[in-house]
Amino acid sequence: MTEPIRVLLADDQDLVRAGLRLMIDRAPGLTVVGEAATGHDAVRMAHEARADVVLMDIRMPGLDGLAATRRIAADDRLAGVKVLILTTFEVDDYVFEALRSGASGFLGKGARPDALIEAIRTVARGDALLSPAATRGLIARFLKLHDSEPVHISPLLAGLTDREREVTALVADGMSNADIARQLTLSPLTVKTHVNHAMTKLDARDRAQLVVLAYQTGLARPPRAR
Repeated sequence: MTEPIRVLLADDQDLVRAGLRLMIDRAPGLTVVGEAATGHDAVRMAHEARADVVLMDIRMPGLDGLAATRRIAADDRLAGVKVLILTTFEVDDYVFEALRSGASGFLGKGARPDALIEAIRTVARGDALLSPAATRGLIARFLKLHDSEPVHISPLLAGLTDREREVTALVADGMSNADIARQLTLSPLTVKTHVNHAMTKLDARDRAQLVVLAYQTGLARPPRAR
């Protein structure tokens, strides 16, 4: 049998953690292996509980979720751990910085239970970005606030093939592998291979970071307001 996905809950509200535990433990193939009320506890328990996915609230006492995410992402011993940010879905610097810090995606706290379960499974696979259109919109709106800042094309892009650049730009535009495959008349497996090669060359932990890097390196630009 396939091992269940091990989930760690990191939120300073007992009631929120209790609700999340109830939903997750009832889902096939998922199990809650621990709870943390602070960022420090989240980092420690990610080690001790051998978590696959950490559901991370941003605002927690002491070490906040953003700093905890950064520590988890920087720890080679936790290389396989995915962080899913739980947020009120506000477009603010925290969410963008969370993605830059190594989070695999984010989900609104008001999401339906089935959306939460699917999000955990998606992040655990590491092969898809959560809510692509919403993520694209958030990053684009954030970058518009800094639109006057010059964008310098990164030398990292020199290592990408033309097709890898094309696919990465479409990923940053919020398209799924299936969407990209249809647009470029490729197989989804071929698209996934290009995405994986781009992630390796750009040193992106997952698809979420690939989107961020696409904007940061100048490969993708937010759409202009009409």
